[in-house]
Amino acid sequence: MKRNIVIAGIAAAALVGGGTATALAVTSDDGSGTTQPSSVRPAGDNRDDDADDKDDARDDARDDARDDERDDGGSQADDSRTGDDAAQGASGKITAAEAIGAALRNTPGTAVSAGLDDEDDGGPVVWDVDVLTKGSTWHSIQIDPATGKVLGSHVEHEDGDDTAQVRAALKAASVSAEEAAKAAAAEGTVTSVDLDEDGKSKAWDAETRASGGAEREWNVDLKTAQVTADKPADQDSADDDADDDGSDG
Repeated sequence: MKRNIVIAGIAAAALVGGGTATALAVTSDDGSGTTQPSSVRPAGDNRDDDADDKDDARDDARDDARDDERDDGGSQADDSRTGDDAAQGASGKITAAEAIGAALRNTPGTAVSAGLDDEDDGGPVVWDVDVLTKGSTWHSIQIDPATGKVLGSHVEHEDGDDTAQVRAALKAASVSAEEAAKAAAAEGTVTSVDLDEDGKSKAWDAETRASGGAEREWNVDLKTAQVTADKPADQDSADDDADDDGSDG
């Protein structure tokens, strides 16, 4: 049976009035009809496209914000990792004196220096203890600041003249590096001890960190273990100039 399809109310009125849809009247031979909506939009109506564009822009903005947050977080983490070595090591349980003792038990000799050190950039902070053994052999020994365990050691090569100078200073000393570290600990957390064999003071140089984070430098006498504040180089020069002026007068 042939069916007649009559389009009723084609979109003329809707287009003129700005409507977004037309109706199709479908009529069969028996006269009954149904009306179905059409998706036809008037020309130039881009409202759905505009909405999609806005959604895309909002999604892009959210993604950018998340990326910025991740970048900021990474930067802060990097800054934290690259913080002061002494501050990180000072939070450990093993003191400078204990680290020196652990190093000497591993490699008998004479401790010449001990300090918190970052062996590899970005790596863990360890106590690095230099020990001079018989035969003028230098050993660098790494101690875990949390447990006191020996993490490793290796032989270092120093100039013969420097080694002779160190031995001469140690021969005149009755205070060991371990004892100097214990003496300096009265002034704060010791982060390094080093023999000043060629300086004016001829003492153990010690650095400490106070609970508030302030760093100080000290001289520990080689014979008496007396601790005195270390003078900056420019202060020593000023004192020398003052002495010279006094002698001229």
